[in-house]
Amino acid sequence: MKKLQIRMYQALGYLARDTKGQDLIEYALLAASIAVAVAATFPQTIAPAVSSIFSRIISSFTASQNIGS
Repeated sequence: MKKLQIRMYQALGYLARDTKGQDLIEYALLAASIAVAVAATFPQTIAPAVSSIFSRIISSFTASQNIGS
């Protein structure tokens, strides 16, 4: 049990020091904040159309993922 705890602490330490995906996360946060700002400035008449577009994109991704399975 003690060895497992030590290995878990070592793994957590490695993950804390690993910065490989940090840039990707920063860009994702930046894109999300821009998307929120743009969505806040959209008039209410455009928002349902944009939502419909994203719904179609998501359903096409889901369909292509099911075909690949």
